[in-house]
Amino acid sequence: MSSLSEMKFLTVAEVAAVMRVSKMTVYRLVHSGELASVRVGRSFRVPERAVHTYLGAGFPEVG
Repeated sequence: MSSLSEMKFLTVAEVAAVMRVSKMTVYRLVHSGELASVRVGRSFRVPERAVHTYLGAGFPEVG
């Protein structure tokens, strides 16, 4: 696993853009625990790796 300094974190808006969904959809995924995240103050940051893992689970033949 990569070190914390090498991890890239995305905002909810950035995740929504990558996944081509609304920010509300990303918030639902975060709150349900389907998408890993870290709370920073009142906002959330999502590890880039978590987005790849989530999307890869939907397309196992691609991953």
